[in-house]
Amino acid sequence: MHRFLAAAAVIGLGIAATGCSPAPMATSAAPAPAASSSAPSMTPSTSASAAGSDIVDTAVAAGDFTTLAEALTAADLVETLKGDGPFTVFAPTDEAFAALPKGALDKLVADKEKLTAVLTYHVIPGEVMASQVTGMNGQKVKTVQGGEITIKVAGGKVSLTDAAGNTVNVIRTDVTASNGVIHVIDGVLMPS
Repeated sequence: MHRFLAAAAVIGLGIAATGCSPAPMATSAAPAPAASSSAPSMTPSTSASAAGSDIVDTAVAAGDFTTLAEALTAADLVETLKGDGPFTVFAPTDEAFAALPKGALDKLVADKEKLTAVLTYHVIPGEVMASQVTGMNGQKVKTVQGGEITIKVAGGKVSLTDAAGNTVNVIRTDVTASNGVIHVIDGVLMPS
């Protein structure tokens, strides 16, 4: 059952992304400032790479996305990430959802429109690898939902700031798939 729900999660994110053309990502030649950060390094995850599998199969194998899967099922976003892509998914872990204020997830699930907006805010059209992100300190990136997230790079570590001003850390990168890439985050991004 958990494998099905994880598959549903990733498929749902893809539904939101399939109708969109890839957004160009600006890069900056400026070096990232040397500052300390508690965020994990942007070093690619070698243990989670599954380049021969699509994003759905890759996420199912990872096993950390049960809550995300349940939310996507509630939003009726279950049918596509096996498509051509490419997609970049910032996937919150189960722990990230557990860190939301008490009752926040239940409120989101009860409001399908808002839930859909939050979930599609975690998807960027196109494939953006960690090596590209490290040169994007201060850049804003448009999500499938239509809002923007701001990328911050410090000391080789990446964080994302959402429209509400919340910052999450990228904790695992370059979980590759045949049709895109997953970057795992330790919080849930919120659109405005």
